[in-house]
Amino acid sequence: MIEDNIRVLRQAAKVSSSGKHNIEKTWCVIAGNVDLVDEMAYKAIASNHNVKILFREHVILKDGKLDKKFDFIMLYGNSIIIDVFRNDVNQRGGAYVQISRGLLNEESNLMVLVAPDDVIRYTVSKIEKSRIPVAILKESQTTGFIDIDLSNEVKLPNFIKTALKPFYNANEVVLSTILISVDREQDIAKVQSIATSNRIFVIDFKDIVTED
Repeated sequence: MIEDNIRVLRQAAKVSSSGKHNIEKTWCVIAGNVDLVDEMAYKAIASNHNVKILFREHVILKDGKLDKKFDFIMLYGNSIIIDVFRNDVNQRGGAYVQISRGLLNEESNLMVLVAPDDVIRYTVSKIEKSRIPVAILKESQTTGFIDIDLSNEVKLPNFIKTALKPFYNANEVVLSTILISVDREQDIAKVQSIATSNRIFVIDFKDIVTED
């Protein structure tokens, strides 16, 4: 599998450098643990400018005495290479949503939401109850491990915290990434407000899109 990925990356780089083909570019959002996102960031940097890192976030959500930790990253570039990223993410249990320029042209007011799955579902329900017309176009959940630690506010020796970690990690956090379309432009601010009030990370495509 590694050899196949290297072959595809080399092929994509040759096509990009030759300038003889019109390379389709696409966006993707990847969410998962820090190791997964570190690896995706490295691949983007190693792509010889064929894939750009638009931004990356390291998130710590406070939930009582627990800290739930995850990372997500948004990439833009050569669709062939980004397809390879998708395969790697799926194999390693991350969440992955890809957005093509064609979809961007077909759908209105695209937004990506990233948060634990239970929070995403509650928020979508709240948006629906507010009578805001939205559609979920794509969704993906992590099946890999998301880090959970005792908060620094919990005053225990480090060796005890380490010993307890397997117990509070038994309840695995499922992370969701969804792509939604908001029918009416005047509702965008309402969706953002509902999402952020529930500690959901919102990516509005009006702030992201590039023309190159």
